[in-house]
Order: sequence, then C-alpha cells, then structure tokens
Amino acid sequence: MGKSRSFSIYLLKEDYTAENALKDDHKLGDPVAANDLPNDAVLYIADTLPRPPWWRGYFGIQQDLSQALKGALVFMPVGDRWFALSFGHVFHNLHENSYEYDFGLRVTLNSVDPALLKSTDILEPGSARRRRTQVPVDSDLTYFDFDRDSTILKSLTGKVKEEHKELFKHATGASNLRISSPLLSNELEGLCEKLLELYDDDAFETVFPDIQNVSPVKDPLVIEQLNAKLLQAFRDKDDSLNLTVPDLINYTDNVYATFAGCGGGDLYEDVFTGRYYSYLETKKKPLNTIGLEELKKHCLKLVDEVGTAKGGSFSVYKCFVFDTTLAAGADTYHLSEGNWYKIADDFVTKLADYLDLHYEDLTLPVYSQATEGKYNKNVEENDRSYLCLDTTSIAPQGQTRIEPCDLYAVEDDRGQFYHVKVSTLSNQLSHLFNQGTNSVELLKLEKRSRVKLDELVDNSDKHTDDQKAAFKAPLADQKYAVTFAMVTHKDKDRKSANLPLFSRISLMRNLKTLQLMSVPARFGFVKDESKKADPKKKKKKKKVHNKSV
Repeated sequence: MGKSRSFSIYLLKEDYTAENALKDDHKLGDPVAANDLPNDAVLYIADTLPRPPWWRGYFGIQQDLSQALKGALVFMPVGDRWFALSFGHVFHNLHENSYEYDFGLRVTLNSVDPALLKSTDILEPGSARRRRTQVPVDSDLTYFDFDRDSTILKSLTGKVKEEHKELFKHATGASNLRISSPLLSNELEGLCEKLLELYDDDAFETVFPDIQNVSPVKDPLVIEQLNAKLLQAFRDKDDSLNLTVPDLINYTDNVYATFAGCGGGDLYEDVFTGRYYSYLETKKKPLNTIGLEELKKHCLKLVDEVGTAKGGSFSVYKCFVFDTTLAAGADTYHLSEGNWYKIADDFVTKLADYLDLHYEDLTLPVYSQATEGKYNKNVEENDRSYLCLDTTSIAPQGQTRIEPCDLYAVEDDRGQFYHVKVSTLSNQLSHLFNQGTNSVELLKLEKRSRVKLDELVDNSDKHTDDQKAAFKAPLADQKYAVTFAMVTHKDKDRKSANLPLFSRISLMRNLKTLQLMSVPARFGFVKDESKKADPKKKKKKKKVHNKSV
C-alpha cells in the first residue's frame, strides 16, 4: 500500500459547482491545468509572495528568512454533486453558503467503529462551555462524558470500520471531513462516491442513538430564515419572544439595566421584552424601522443608580431567547445567546413527556414582593411550617457558598428543599436546577454539611424547639426531596412548555441525577402578582470642584 496523504474534503450544496462556490473576492487566481487531475476537476492555486515571519524583526534576526503560503482547492464532480478538496489553509475562499455544514460529522458517524473513538469536541449550550476530550486508548462514547440530552457534538475522531480501511483508516468530522488515504488521484472519484453514500446514510442514528438531539445551526441560509422569523416575532410583539441578561446577576448588589444604541435610556430593576419596547417608544423608533442590524447594535447594559457601568454590555440580539420552526415544521429551532440550535422534534416530545410527569401544582403563596429574598422571608413569617434558609450555606470551610435551599419544610416524612426563582429564563434557571442537585449531593457526601444544616435549623429564632426537632427528624435519616418553584405570570397549565428549551434540558438532567440519588423531585410555578417597578431616571453625578491651595 502506498504512502497516506492528508485530505480535507467538503461537499458542496446541490446548487453549487466550481463556477459559483468561491467568494467574489477570493485570492486564488484563474484555474490551473494539471496532468493528473480527476475527470472534469477544476484546480485553483494559492501562491502568495514570500515574506519574513513576524518573529524575524521581533528578535532582530539578521539572517534572510522568508515564508510563503502555498495551497490548493480542487473541485471535483461526482454524479450530480461537487466536492471541494482543500490543501493548505485555503478553504476560507469557499463561499460560506456553498457547502453542507453537517457533511464531515455525518460521514464520520457512519464510518467509524463506535468502540474505537479517539477524540471529541463538544459544546454545552446552557453554559456555552466548550471542551475537547482525548483518550490514549481507543474507547466508546461513554468514556468521553458525552450527555446526549444536553451536549452538542461538534467534532469526532476515530478509527473506521474494517470495510472502509482500504479507503482511509481514521476520520475526523465536523463541517469538513479530514482523512488520510493512500489512494492515487485517479481513485479520488471513487472515494468521493463512497463518501456521498455515507453522507446519505442514516445508519448512525442506530449506532449513536440521540447523538444529534441538539445541533448547532451553521448554515448561513438557514440562519437568515430563522433571523427573519425572529424579526417578525419582535415586530409583532410575540409573547414567545423573551429578553434576558446572558449572565448571572446579583440583584442584591444594586444593579440596574438600561439600553443604548439610540441614546441613553432609563434604568430598570428588571429585564423583559417590554422594557426594550418602552425604550424604543421613548426614542420614537417604530418597530417596523428596526432591523436585524439594529438589534445587534443596540445594547443592554448593567449599571449602578447613576448609570455607571457595573457589569457587562450585551447586544440585544444576544439577549433574546426564542423558539420557532421553519416551513416544514419537523424540527424546533432555539435562539440562545446569539446562537441558533436545531432540536429534533421527537426530542422536544421526549422532554415534555418526561418533565410533565414531574410537574405538580404547588401550595406556596402567590408572589407579591419586590425580591426573592423578601418573598422567602414572608413565607416563613406567615407559615411556621416553613424555614427560610435563603443566603445561608452548608459548604465546608474554604469552599464556595452553597445554599441548602430557599425554603425548607417537612412533607410526607421527608425534608423538602424548595428552590425558588423569580424567572423562567434560561441562564437563571440552569443555575437554580444545578443548585438543587449540588446541595443534596453535598449533604449526602459531607458529614460537615449535614452538621451545618442542623446548626442552621437550631439557630432559627422564629421556631419552637418542637418545630426544630420536627425539621431535623428526616435530616437524620437523609430523607430528602427537592422542589423547583418558579415565579411567573405564565399559565401554569402549560407545564414544562413555560421553560426555554435549554432550561428544560437542564431540568431533565438534574431530575435524573436526583433520581439516581433516590431523591424525589418535582417542579411547579408560583403565581406572580408583583407590580413591575417604574423606570428610574439616572441620578445626576455630583460635580467635584478642585480647590487651589
């Protein structure tokens, strides 16, 4: 067998060929002739002039050094489709709309041996965390800490099945396919014919079930359609469009939100879509004059009471949370922190079926206070069967503070940990759900944490000794239960549909984790009857006068 050579292969979309797949401003020149090109293939060369590397001048090197970029793009017809083979760093000359963005990953999933994987690149959309995992020994997907319900597979590397080894032995798939192959140039057409078969095959859905429940949308044409749906929902003031700060906020820290982009705005203690509409109205900006560029240019800022920056500044577009479908309606699309994701329709159904079994109507009182903290204290004040543990901690000394819960009660001989959040927005809820799981896990693993929880009960000055003893009884036997209570204006009968998609995924993951710990868990809603605070005018900063001595 001959020497293996590296190939980076793209599959062009059906309407693209060698004639229209390159950007208008590409730097590759005219097609070049070559003796051993496959039939009807078209070759472009990247051949830049030599120039010194940046570090020659940086270190004052006197020796004459120069380097040049060499590369090539080969367009090759196979049946009624075209492939692009990239050599060197020249793929960026391809028009961003010209190629299939799932080609490399699908071919890899269909060609690799599922027990002989080497590396994964994954994304956790809820936290925007990206991670590459490599293992020294060929392994199956379970060794890569890949959660099919909440993790997106962006790239996969592994050894291929026996039947493909004459073509290539390893594959790495993302938008493109990267392989090494000993095939000669006159055999490339046969290789690409096989790759096209692998791309069209759905066999990977059996070998890797649910691996693409959630996948990032990278095709610019699809994103353009989705952004058009977003813009229409914005102009229609669609109730399904939400606005949130894409970061965790400590609202006890005297933080306000304001908008910028068409002049300064008022200060708000809370954030929702209506605030942005009010801002545009005060600036006399009709909604039908606001386009996608304005949504990306306008900013939501975190400030203090005089308008001084006290946190991040975020594009309004990045602050939108929105679910929609396209014409076919087979899949749901979700916008989170400026990125679109496609969610398989059967996965959305699976989420609802699982989560709604854990929904219960809660008996907590309605919410009419200004803050979560005031609400939790008020619940305890009016009903001594609850103990307020908001802002307390059971973390061992030296570790980050972990609240046991916001409200604690004893129900059905179990210690019921209520975690309360005045929000149904994604970033806040993911934190809430993780907190509920982390506190139970800590109590089960750390004796010191259990002692600290007992001490918190003993230190209550609002409960009798008998009430404290009743609170502690289930704790001694580690009989815990968890309730996630979300304060909202939304109709509780919609159950899990009230939550953004990634919040539903996060909730399911945490409910399953609690189930593994033999801890019953549920979620429900508390009716929000609080009044939205009126906007505040920025306080004028005091002028400082310099006195001459």
